[in-house]
Amino acid sequence: MTRRLVLASNSTNPGSEYLGHLEDAITTFFSGCTNVAFVPYALGDIDDYSTKAEDKFESLGIQLGSVHRHSEPAQALSAADGVFIGGGNTFRLLDRMIRHKLIEPIRDLVADGGAFMGTSAGSNVACPTIGTTNDMPIVQPPTFEALGLVSFQINPHYIERDPDTPHGGETRRQRLAEFHEENTMPVVGLAEGSWLEVEESVILHGPHPALLFRRGFEAVELAPGEISQHYLRNNAPLAK
Repeated sequence: MTRRLVLASNSTNPGSEYLGHLEDAITTFFSGCTNVAFVPYALGDIDDYSTKAEDKFESLGIQLGSVHRHSEPAQALSAADGVFIGGGNTFRLLDRMIRHKLIEPIRDLVADGGAFMGTSAGSNVACPTIGTTNDMPIVQPPTFEALGLVSFQINPHYIERDPDTPHGGETRRQRLAEFHEENTMPVVGLAEGSWLEVEESVILHGPHPALLFRRGFEAVELAPGEISQHYLRNNAPLAK
């Protein structure tokens, strides 16, 4: 069964409402789904967050229900034909997903052809690990290993340093270079307003290019459109 994923950099663009820039993608992607589960654990106030997401999906004609409203959150996924994982803190999200035993049910849902959509932290947990998140580790999950629905990493909210703005800290490029000192998975730097559609191919949507980082190679700018699978599978050789 072909996996079906939408992995977005962010939930809200400046000057836009929640998920406003993704409305067309949501309605198309979840077309035919009758029961989409929401995983709200990236934020602290999960009741408010769930209501916000459920109301948004309802306005688009899609039934969304938060797993936290069930006594056994994992069971909510057994009847779902899609799942949406929202943004927030990635460390907290992964920790709560593990505690509520959601990892394998989500993997099974996707393996069975269910639709998976993530934004920000929700996109991070679709990757092999959460090692390319931008968040602070406000909690300590048992592992950094995530869902592994794709073979590459995502760095959401990717931005290049403004050369006219004084800043003495590390750039995002430098932080991803540090990641590749210890890891080999390719990393897609997704600008805000951009998202990846993953099915038979991987397609970059949105108004901005993405940056592809691979160990031992120069960064590659990816224009919106289909991304070569060669790039996403080609891990550079280990450094000597």
